[in-house]
Amino acid sequence: MQRLIPTAEPTRPVAFADASQPVPEPDEALIKVEAFAPNRGETFLLERPRPQWLPGKDIAGLVVQAAADGSGPGVGTRVVGHPPQGGWAEYAAVPTHSLAVLPDGVDSVRAAALPLAGITALRLLRTAGSLTGRRVLLTGASGGVGHYVTELAVGAGAELTAVTATPARGARLAALGARVVHDVAAAQGPFDVVLESTGGPNLPVALSKVRPGGLLVWFGQASRTPATLDFFDLLNGPERVTIQHFHYAGAPYGDDLAALVSLVEQDRLHPEIGRTEDWARTAETLVDLRERRIRGKAVLLTGGGR
Repeated sequence: MQRLIPTAEPTRPVAFADASQPVPEPDEALIKVEAFAPNRGETFLLERPRPQWLPGKDIAGLVVQAAADGSGPGVGTRVVGHPPQGGWAEYAAVPTHSLAVLPDGVDSVRAAALPLAGITALRLLRTAGSLTGRRVLLTGASGGVGHYVTELAVGAGAELTAVTATPARGARLAALGARVVHDVAAAQGPFDVVLESTGGPNLPVALSKVRPGGLLVWFGQASRTPATLDFFDLLNGPERVTIQHFHYAGAPYGDDLAALVSLVEQDRLHPEIGRTEDWARTAETLVDLRERRIRGKAVLLTGGGR
């Protein structure tokens, strides 16, 4: 079979290679991949790829071999999956606890755009707690996670302010009901909850927007610049603010994937697909994703996708 492997070349970060078809573990199903969606974080990992690392965590496709232990969906079932790695290939072995069945109304393109960003958004909002009537600030809002957080938070009754780099990137979020600004300093606080994903100099500014007793959840560093917090600035800022680190990881993922699929099927969640390409153009797409030339998610088709 064919799979994409890292090259460590910035202008062409992946290349095709011949590979053996994966041999699933007893609790894994073998999936014929129809579509996959890279994440911007993966583009950073491709700059200095780890030995033996195979990229690919967000896929949709068809079960061609069920798990030997009897768990998970049977042969012929359409699924969305979140494997630990190796999804940019014709076939992928995926733990059954990281699969969800796709109904007829959800196509492979939208499904592939769900896993990492969607699971992150769901778990991030659970960390934030009840949002009905609460004021929420979201930085770095124009990516895949930001889109899902915005739609889910507004749907839950939050008054959400989204920070995006440009008006074009904020237009879709405004249509979803967010108040959009283009600089953290321009956000009109105080906020009950701040969801901070950029790091660097934005984090202390975002922290200053939290109400006394409020919560800041730090879930990313998209700026790739370390953040510095001055203790004395904290003394002069809002009192008793909680700063909480967040990372989405922690299997099983199947229940969260099923919840996301259900929301899409009910027309309550709408993946933003900024680009759909044949996987022959994966390298170029990864560069554009890394350089923020794609709004929302990019999805690559291996062939036979719906």
